[in-house]
Amino acid sequence: MKVCPSCKLQYQDEHERCFVDDTPLVPMSDPWIGKTLAGRYLVEQAIGEGGMATVYRARHTLVDRPVAVKILSSRLVNDPSLRERFRREAKNAAALAHPNIIEIYDYGETEEGAVFLVMELLSGTSLQSHVDRGPMDPGRVASLGLQILQGLARAHDFDVIHRDLKPENIFVSQAGHGRELVKLLDFGIARSTHDSRLTNAGEIFGTPQYMAPERITSIDAGPAADLYAVGCILFEMLTGRLPFESQELTGYFIKHMQEPPPKPSELAPQCPRRLEELILKLLAKKPEDRPVDAHAVIKELQALAPKTGSVPAPPMPTPSRPIAAPTLPPTTLERWARRTAIFEQMLAQAFPGSEPPADLRAMLDTIRGALRRVHEIRGEGLKEQRKLEELEREARDNRARLGFAVQSLAEDLSLAREAARQAGQEVQPYFDAESQAKSGYDQAVARLETAGGYRVLAAPEEAFARALRDLADAVDRWGLTRGAAEKARRWVDAKKREVEDLELQVRTLRGNLDRTENDYVEKRQSSEAALTTGTTEAQSREQQLTVTATQFCDRLRGESRLRELFARLEQES
Repeated sequence: MKVCPSCKLQYQDEHERCFVDDTPLVPMSDPWIGKTLAGRYLVEQAIGEGGMATVYRARHTLVDRPVAVKILSSRLVNDPSLRERFRREAKNAAALAHPNIIEIYDYGETEEGAVFLVMELLSGTSLQSHVDRGPMDPGRVASLGLQILQGLARAHDFDVIHRDLKPENIFVSQAGHGRELVKLLDFGIARSTHDSRLTNAGEIFGTPQYMAPERITSIDAGPAADLYAVGCILFEMLTGRLPFESQELTGYFIKHMQEPPPKPSELAPQCPRRLEELILKLLAKKPEDRPVDAHAVIKELQALAPKTGSVPAPPMPTPSRPIAAPTLPPTTLERWARRTAIFEQMLAQAFPGSEPPADLRAMLDTIRGALRRVHEIRGEGLKEQRKLEELEREARDNRARLGFAVQSLAEDLSLAREAARQAGQEVQPYFDAESQAKSGYDQAVARLETAGGYRVLAAPEEAFARALRDLADAVDRWGLTRGAAEKARRWVDAKKREVEDLELQVRTLRGNLDRTENDYVEKRQSSEAALTTGTTEAQSREQQLTVTATQFCDRLRGESRLRELFARLEQES
């Protein structure tokens, strides 16, 4: 593609000069800028670049909505694993539907095989840029941490583990009235148990500075690994440094697995004791020693966060409004309509009182016909877009309803897990006593065996009598402790069954979401196909407009009496 450096009108590579102002065209520095993806996303400007992909500002041409488009690097398009990560990011984030998780609108693939995601366009900076400014106030740490955990809880509720939480993947924007809104990004290596594995044994994905010990030794790490990463992030936000520092990646692995973290208060004296205890609990080496889940951490942070300054997740789902445009975005078509009117005047002034040459009149007729057809295609596309957006609205509302239902159950499940853990800790002394009594019985049996075992005596033996008394006492103690342990075991089992029942209900709701999402994907395919076909034709017609307009202007550019009209043509661009 080429572009006019003066009016920014874009051309195919075979063009040399702009028909509007006759400026020499120059190659576009980025081949994606100016392209329309999936029939409706016009790529406008690069806004960020990473190792795997580039993020562009784009515009939904049919509803005139700004979006962000993330395009996988061309050097990686042939890697099936990375393509699958892109697909996974779209699937995982789109279905979660939470204010603290970036919204994914669409996912697709170009004719050239490039994979892209369409996301909400965010305004703000990454959490990393805030961390780089130095230690944060504990209240702000709790406030931002609360939102991080709210988004993470939604992901875990739907069995999605992020696996690469770090400040670079957390975005902070302004939500008005001085409040900050957090968004979790980049679910590209997130794992759901419903997805096929992308990692092989011994292969580690993630960022070592924030990696839980179990992530280093196993690919089966669960939600607790994300909580460990949150502990690292909160520590860094509060103190301005990581809990573990090393010059080498392997050094981070060793320290995560073996070294205790420093107390945050040693580096940030203003740290409240309760926040310090929470961070250290999140950084526990063993997953079972960390909070039971993200909802338990939310409860702690709610008590620590100030009442203002954060944007909590809405307590109830609200129906989304249709966002279909009432009319076709007019900019391009209106501009061509005004150009066509100028072309009419050019013919009238260039050939006053006589019939213009047939080829020029034919060019103008071609421009008019192409313009009418583009208008028709755009109108048809808008109808399809309205159908598609109605499907999207229904899908969003369904995600919100199911998300709220799962969240309500998950909060009860969190309480049940905590109660089960607490019950297990409370009754452990009974199990220990039973174990000790059983051990005492075994020892008594061994002593009896040493005394010759049970047998008929020819004469009394003190050692034998003592061994029998010890065995009888051991049996009595074992019986007493076993009864108490059985009682405790039934109580703990009841707590576990309550957890299992709630987990089953959550899994059922997840299954409902999976089914409705699959149904939504099937329904939207026909509308997307129609949009893509229409846009392809529209782009062809628009290119025809450019080619014919170039030929028309080249024929008339030498007419001195048309200078004013050519000047007006430049103004229209």
